[in-house]
Amino acid sequence: MPLPRFSFACQPIVQATSGTVVSYEALIRGPDGESAHSVLSRVPHGALHEFDAHGRAVAIALAARLGLCTQLNLNFLPQSLFSQRDFLTPMLEAASRSGLPIDRLVLEVTEGEVIDDVARFAGLIKRYRAQGLKLAIDDFGAGYCGLNLLAEFQPDVLKLDMALLRGIERSGPRQAIVRAILSACTDLGIDAIAEGVETVDEFCWLADEGVSLFQGYLFGRPGFESLPAAVLPARG
Repeated sequence: MPLPRFSFACQPIVQATSGTVVSYEALIRGPDGESAHSVLSRVPHGALHEFDAHGRAVAIALAARLGLCTQLNLNFLPQSLFSQRDFLTPMLEAASRSGLPIDRLVLEVTEGEVIDDVARFAGLIKRYRAQGLKLAIDDFGAGYCGLNLLAEFQPDVLKLDMALLRGIERSGPRQAIVRAILSACTDLGIDAIAEGVETVDEFCWLADEGVSLFQGYLFGRPGFESLPAAVLPARG
């Protein structure tokens, strides 16, 4: 069975102090903008890792065609590292064909995804980072292995889970947790991105705590096969 047709939407990641877009995350969509679920549900059994690798190549080609001049965040399945002998080559070849420098690529692994062997995963990631790739832990605070990942290696970027940030301006426990995470990021030299921010109150609280990188509907929605401009909300 062939792989389903698909494309990508791109959502901006914004540097709040300047209002500039520093990266776009490539989010899988159907050929007419359908949801990611509608695409992934049609991937044949056993072909998920092949689809995962093919998707990154498609995203890179699209970003180059759109004239990307920022970084590009690409999602990947952790098990792809173990199941594919040469995980990196298809992505490097796609970047080379598109003229996209490798140091603009940021691989995102979702914290909640199962990683059976964290130490081995960390070793493989270190090897790829040595070749210029950057790594982000996505949805930090949503799963159970985030602290183990941080203990084994330090990513370039940590994206705070949107559920942890929802209504943070009025939740003391959430504030305490996020302050601790931000302190760890500072100590470890990791950039923190507040993900899924939707309200000015959330933005203001996080900005007051020193967060400068944001992603969410408040700053810009995903643009199907486009690189949408970002909007910096006015602080009250």
